[in-house]
Amino acid sequence: MAKRARVRAPELAGKGGWINTGGKGLGLTELRGRIVIVDFWTFCCINCLHVLDELRELEAKHRDTVVVIGVHSPKFAHEAEHAAVVDAVERYEVEHPVLDDPELATWKQYAVRAWPTLVVIDPEGYVVAQHAGEGHVHAIERLVTELETEHEAKGTLRRGDGPYVAPDPEPTALRFPGKALLLPGGDFLVSDTTRHQLVRLAPDGETVVRRYGSGERGFVDGGAEHARFSEPQGLALLDGGAVVVADTVNHALRRLDPVTGEVSTLAGTGRQWWRGSPTSGLAWEVDLSSPWDVAVFGGKVWIAMAGVHQLWTYDPEDCTVAVAAGTTNEGLVDGPGAEAWFAQPSGLAATGDRLWLADSETSALRWVDLDGTVHTAVGTGLFDFGHRDGAADQALLQHPLGVTVLPDGSVAVSDTYNHALRRYDPATGEVTTLATDLREPSDAVLVGDDIVVVESARHRLTRLRLPEETVKVEAVAHRTRRAPTEVAPGSLRLDVVFQAPAGQKLDERYGPSTRLLVSSTPPELLLGGEGADTGLSRALELNPSVSEGVLHVSAMAASCDDDPANAYPACHVHQQDWGVPVRVSAGGADRLPLVLAGMDEGTAGPG
Repeated sequence: MAKRARVRAPELAGKGGWINTGGKGLGLTELRGRIVIVDFWTFCCINCLHVLDELRELEAKHRDTVVVIGVHSPKFAHEAEHAAVVDAVERYEVEHPVLDDPELATWKQYAVRAWPTLVVIDPEGYVVAQHAGEGHVHAIERLVTELETEHEAKGTLRRGDGPYVAPDPEPTALRFPGKALLLPGGDFLVSDTTRHQLVRLAPDGETVVRRYGSGERGFVDGGAEHARFSEPQGLALLDGGAVVVADTVNHALRRLDPVTGEVSTLAGTGRQWWRGSPTSGLAWEVDLSSPWDVAVFGGKVWIAMAGVHQLWTYDPEDCTVAVAAGTTNEGLVDGPGAEAWFAQPSGLAATGDRLWLADSETSALRWVDLDGTVHTAVGTGLFDFGHRDGAADQALLQHPLGVTVLPDGSVAVSDTYNHALRRYDPATGEVTTLATDLREPSDAVLVGDDIVVVESARHRLTRLRLPEETVKVEAVAHRTRRAPTEVAPGSLRLDVVFQAPAGQKLDERYGPSTRLLVSSTPPELLLGGEGADTGLSRALELNPSVSEGVLHVSAMAASCDDDPANAYPACHVHQQDWGVPVRVSAGGADRLPLVLAGMDEGTAGPG
């Protein structure tokens, strides 16, 4: 067995304390003898949610040897609230201990630079691997199997039950509802996300008329009692009265007949889309990635494909899907659909000539016109957010998830992490606040002169009269909590560290197996080194006249099983996007290492 680089794992510490442990604290001493996988995540991040799903099977298979520890490391101000983290742990069915680290103390100790990041600690307390992004669980499981064998032989493996303590269930009619739809006749259809169901409510918004789905997580078509969903979100009404459902964690679009209760699949295979997969074709043959909302616009069903930062369409006439806008790069770039960048589009609403969207990770309100060009109404990028009214170019939102078109042509924004309902008026270019003291509003629907808001974290629908006067709110502005990396002016060497997992090699059968894309905000930060190429190292030239900014780095590597006898080796794609805040200063670092998979030789200590 090859010798691994090892470095002693820093202690786990966070001011928010522990969740899912029955009130007990945990330290690495109590975990000695177990293989520990530390998952650095934040609940706004779609890639982090993908990793939670990837980890479920590994946790179940190695339950007596592996302990997964989530370290919640917030991006947004709201995510630093302990109650919000507790809600998120339940919302996403996180069944392992979670450390709430609002000040990023453990994040800094482990030198983490991206959400999500997975760190593997062996039974003797040494870090033996680090992986940024998603798609690494197959490699981690192979490493876990090796560690089990190695430490069983050494007598340093301790088997047994883990420290997870399940919380008590709460008896509410809805549990973290996501989106709502007004049905013909006045009933509401609500995606009851955490319970994996759709719920039909009477016009009072409270009385349960019917539930669709068994309530068990899964991907099963059939009648209302037997069908299964997995964290459904967006809903849209089709001609004829059927409903299209964004079945988010199943990476699928489903069709519900609200009368018969029959559920069928319109699009998606149940597998998550990866770079290189088809981006168009027959709907049931093409992989999707975390569809979060749907809306009918221009005769097609538009899909907020949060998992790959794109908009797709589903054509009901020929049952095909295709990419409509977005490059898969994460950020805020306007222009023709094929050139635009999004960051987790999560809410859609259509008028005759515009498709409005909540682009959550850029805290932005954006729209697409009939020729497919993308525009931004409110929002500046990945790292600036807050609650500020006024002119749209100065206004701030915080991770909005929903949009609703109002009768006067203005747009109501479910400003989720500000617990507010905001309004943007295209005629004046002004942003105002309609209501506050909501709890994580994620969608809203119009009912006459009222607007009914999905208060996700209060597990209910809340009816408000559309106000004639706006609410006065003291303006606040935030930036992402991560401290910038100090880098030297001039030449900066960027190294994306990738080591193929044990038993695998880079897949170069069809050309280069790696890809690196670099850009910056502002663009003037980089005098050289931007653009795409195949190598994972790059010489960047920083502008000494620009004191700070963000380096946007997107890396991909493909690896396959290294077995010459196998004509059809299993292959895997490893990919991650980093947004690295940097400050240019004399004495700063002249090398920026970003670990995609493996260990950076510049940081690994003695074994």
